[in-house]
Formats: sequence, structure tokens, C-alpha cells
Amino acid sequence: MLRIVHVSYFPISLKSPNQHAVSIKLSNGFTRNGHAVFNLSDRDIARAFGFGHRRLGRLGMNRMLRAFCREQQPDLIVLGHADTVDAETIAAIREDLPDLRVVQWNVDPLFESDNVARIGGKLGVVDATLITTAGAPLDQFRGQGGTVGFMPNPVDISIERARMDEVAAPAFDVFYPCGNPARPLRQVCGQDWNMEAFLTALRGLLPAPLRFTTPGMFGQPLLRGAAYQAEMEKSAIGLNISRRPDYPLYSSDRLAHLAGNGLLPAAERATGYGQFFGEDEMLFFSTMEELAEGLARYTAEPARRMRAAAACRARYIELFNERRVAAYVVDAAFHRAGPAAYPWPDVAA
Repeated sequence: MLRIVHVSYFPISLKSPNQHAVSIKLSNGFTRNGHAVFNLSDRDIARAFGFGHRRLGRLGMNRMLRAFCREQQPDLIVLGHADTVDAETIAAIREDLPDLRVVQWNVDPLFESDNVARIGGKLGVVDATLITTAGAPLDQFRGQGGTVGFMPNPVDISIERARMDEVAAPAFDVFYPCGNPARPLRQVCGQDWNMEAFLTALRGLLPAPLRFTTPGMFGQPLLRGAAYQAEMEKSAIGLNISRRPDYPLYSSDRLAHLAGNGLLPAAERATGYGQFFGEDEMLFFSTMEELAEGLARYTAEPARRMRAAAACRARYIELFNERRVAAYVVDAAFHRAGPAAYPWPDVAA
């Protein structure tokens, strides 16, 4: 068993009420797999050193992290969007602890140049880099230090705890939260959309009105934390529409929220999730018309929707539960991961 220092954005302050954070799920997985885990919220520590200003406290946070690792003697450092941690600090910690392994994970899109630069900045000091995108987009990071691979968005049933697959008549038919519906535009079915315009057009294709809940859109406040979870617990189907579908397996971690809570996810076929889920386990679509037809069909047949959602939930938990993904992070750091244990593409072996 290992001592793990997990540096990420943990919701320990009112600035981050995110109950569904990947950082929490991975740390839960590490602990449930028997490891000792020390969680450090780098941004909050930097703010504390900087009297509320993260940039002012960056130097203090980096010094603190090195001193903390000298004291705790971790076997593994896990970096999750730890953008205030400098690569030079990790290199210095590795000098202090010659047997240390380091892995970074990232759930942001690779079509954002700033995110690509942040990942690239630590390639020389980590043993593995894990990203929630698969395929050719990973090639840009290969050969620059450590292994590179795909990491699925984990589900944790202590967090995604609802069973909407067992509810025949929830308050809402369709759930889709979106904090910035117009900035940037989202690519859906080959077209760029303001998501308020998209939902308006989608409603126009439905044969009968459906009940939508769309936090963050049409003047509704964006929900976070407990309020976000509560809204999912009123809904039957969840739209899993991220920024664009053409980066293999890239998805907002909303997909894990939907599947884990027993909502039936609706996703574009172009995302590639058809390699894991059947047509009777997700509502796949390639056109708006197909999406509208599927929404109408599953709403009119709640038993069918419940069966599909239950199958999706069971399959997602089997493939991508927090213990399995956490074990993968550890195995990737020590270069012992393999496709026999992790049935997804681009395993960081």
C-alpha cells in the first residue's frame, strides 16, 4: 500500500461547492483500495499564502508542498489540474525522494491551447499523463516524458447516489445544465450552436412538449453542489452535449453524473461511446431529428427508458467505477497498467 499526496482542486471553500469533482472520486478510490491519501487543495493553499490572491501565494504554496512531501515521504504524487504547482517544484521533490513516482491527470479538452500548454509544462517531471480524451490527440504529448494515455471520467455511487432508473414519473423529462450557452458555441450534429437556440430548435422538432430543466439557461441560475444533484434527482433523461463530439471519448464529466444517477444519457455517436454502450443502453443520435425522436420515444415509454438507464448505469459502474480508475492511475504511474485490466483504448502502460 502507498502513501499518496493528491494535489488538486478540492471543494474545501465556498469558491468550489462541486460535490462531483473527479479529485474527490479518485481520492475515494485510492482510500478504498487501501492507500493512505493526503489531499492538498493547491489553489486554496495559494490563496491562504497570498491573503486571498492565488498568484501572490503561488511561491508559498510551492515551498509548502516541498516541505510537506519531505515530511510525509509519499510514494506517489498525483496532480489533478494543479496549475499553481511549478514543474521545478516537482523536480526538486523528486531529488528529495529518489523513488517517488508522479502522475498528472486532466479532464479539460485538448482543443483548448491553454490546456495543452498546461499539460505540456509538466511532461518532463511526471511518469504518466492521463487525459479524458483518447486517440490521435494524445500523440502531441508522446515522447516528451513518461507515458500518455486515456482516463475515463469515474463514477462513484457514494456521490452519484440517485436511482432515477427506478422512477417512472419524475418531475422533468430532460435535464441539461449549461453555464455559458453562447460562449463558446458548441458543435452539435455538425453545426455550431448557441445552446439556447439549439434547445429551442429541438423543442420545435418534438411531436409533443416535454418538460425540460436547463439550469444556467433561459434566465435560470446555474446550479452547483447539492442543488445540482437535487435537480438531477428530478429528471429522467440527461443531454450529454459537451463542446464538440469529434475528439475521441472526450466528454464533460457530466456523463458520469448522468449515468451514475440513473438518468438515461443522450450522446452523439461521434463521441465514440458506442464502443462501450449499446443502442439500448444510451440514447445515441447523429442528427437533431434522431435526438428528438429518441426523447419522445423514451418519454412515452417510461418502462423502456428505465430499463435502458438501468443497463447504462450498471455498465458505467462496471467499467469506470472510482476504485478501478484509481487503481489505473497508480498502475500507470508505476508503468504496470495493461489492457487486460483496463478495457479502454490508449492504456498508459
